[in-house]
Amino acid sequence: MSVFSHPEFRQHEQVSFFQDEKTGLKAIIAVHNTHLGPALGGCRMWNYESDEQALRDVLRLSRGMTYKAAITGLPLGGGKSVIIGDAKKAKTPELMKAMGRAVETFGGRYIIAEDVNTSVEDMNNINSQTKHVVGVLHDGEGSGDPSPTTALGVYTGLKAAVRYRLHRSDMRGLKVAVQGLGNVGYNLCKLLHKDGAELFVTDVQQDKIAQAVREFGAKAVTLDDIYKQDVDVFAPCALGAILNDGTIKALKAKVVAGAANNQLAEARHGDVLRDLKILYAPDYLINAGGLISVYYEHAARASGKKYDRAQVEAHVRKIDETSESIFRRAEADGISTSAAADRIAEQRFQSPAASTAA
Repeated sequence: MSVFSHPEFRQHEQVSFFQDEKTGLKAIIAVHNTHLGPALGGCRMWNYESDEQALRDVLRLSRGMTYKAAITGLPLGGGKSVIIGDAKKAKTPELMKAMGRAVETFGGRYIIAEDVNTSVEDMNNINSQTKHVVGVLHDGEGSGDPSPTTALGVYTGLKAAVRYRLHRSDMRGLKVAVQGLGNVGYNLCKLLHKDGAELFVTDVQQDKIAQAVREFGAKAVTLDDIYKQDVDVFAPCALGAILNDGTIKALKAKVVAGAANNQLAEARHGDVLRDLKILYAPDYLINAGGLISVYYEHAARASGKKYDRAQVEAHVRKIDETSESIFRRAEADGISTSAAADRIAEQRFQSPAASTAA
C-alpha cells in the first residue's frame, strides 16, 4: 500500500498505522497540517473493503479538517482517524481504549472526537487512556454528542444558500431531498420540518426512513432516485464523493447544501455545478458546527472553565455570513464556490497570522 505517492497524500505531516492483536484494533491516524494549532478530527469506524480504501478515506478526511478549521477561524489543524472493522460486531470498550493509547502517542498533536459509528461512550472509553479527546460527557460536563450542533451549522448554511440562490428567507414549502438519516441528517430534518419544509428522504436503513415518514411526513425515496427529485435543495448527509459526473446530471435542485464530508468526487465538480447554475454550499464550512462545539470544549478544559453552549451556537451562526461572503466572492471572481472557499482557507492555514474568526 503506497502512502507517499498516494494521490490523496497532499503535504500530510504524519500518517501512523496501529494494530493491537488483543483487541483486534486496526487503525490509521492522519495529521494533515498543524500550522494553526493541534490537529482535531473525528474517529470513523467502517468496514472498509480494503486497506487502501481506508487510507484514502483518512487522507481525504484529515485534509478536509484543515480547511474546515481554517475557514471557521479556529486555532486548530486538521487530522482524522479511521478504525477498520464492523462497528456492530467488532467494537468493544477494550478496542476503544486501545485506540486511546494510539492517540496518546501523538502527545497532543492529534485530538480525537466522535464521527461515523463512534459515540460519546466511545470517547469516554478513549478518555480513560488519553486526555487528548473531546466530545466526552461525564457528570453533565463536556459537549457530548456534536451531531445537533453540526446539524445547526448545516441548516444555517443551507438557509444562506437558499436566500442567495432562490431569494427566499423562509423555509415553508421548500422542497428538500435529504440523503442519509444518521445523527446529523435526522437532526437536520427536524430543523427543516419545524420551519415548514417538505422533505424527501432516503437511507440504507429502512427503519430510519420509516421514522422520518412518520415524524416529519417525509416522502420515502430509493437510494438511486434521491438525486432525481424535483426539489429546491439537495442535502447530502451520508458519505462523500457523491457529487460526480453521473449524479450531478440527474440533479434538479438549484442548491446543494448538506452535512457529508468531501461531497465533490473531484475538485472539477465544483466547476460543473457552477456551470449548471447549482449553488454549492462548501461542505467543510457548513458542517463545521461539530468541530466548533468540540473546540470550545477543548478550550474550556485547557483554561479550567465550563463549556459554554451559548458561545458555541453564536459561533456556529456565523456560518451564515461566511457562506454569503464565499458566494459573493465566487460570483465576483468567476470561480466555483468550492474554489473560493479553498482560497480563503489556504490563505489562513498557510499564513497563520492571516487567520481571523469566521
